[in-house]
Amino acid sequence: RAGHSGAALAAAPLRHSSSFMPEMKPTAPDTSEPLCVLYNGACPICSREIAAYRGTAARDGLALDFEDLNRTDLAAWGVSAEAARRRLHVRRGDEVLAGLPAFVALWRSMPRLRWLAALVSARPVRPLATLLYEHLLAPALHALDRRRRRRAAAPRVPHRGASR
Repeated sequence: RAGHSGAALAAAPLRHSSSFMPEMKPTAPDTSEPLCVLYNGACPICSREIAAYRGTAARDGLALDFEDLNRTDLAAWGVSAEAARRRLHVRRGDEVLAGLPAFVALWRSMPRLRWLAALVSARPVRPLATLLYEHLLAPALHALDRRRRRRAAAPRVPHRGASR
């Protein structure tokens, strides 16, 4: 991560924001520090979505960093691997956002997606969007990831009739 030292991150306490109904104010993006996105690189769906964000960031010259939870020090984020697999996390400075607030922060940092951040942050939409993410989308993705990890860890049994 450009401009981040591990010692500085370890020394500063992280503030987490992941309440069920977070306040998502439609403010301009904070560009004083790059937004860092923590994602599950082993999840094919997550990886495709992050690849799209990464491509947009590169094309538009945006200050976004991306860290695969499977290849980074999660202690610097203040989250466990299981918590990181359950929901998207972003960090700017010493603040870590999780779940829908993380997506809103990410979308606000991308000019082409600010409309989505504003839509999801609007008072009439926010409760429904939070409910959908927390109780449908995030659990479904996490269940798919758990199933994929179980299958990858299971010993392979040869099929009947397979030649040796």
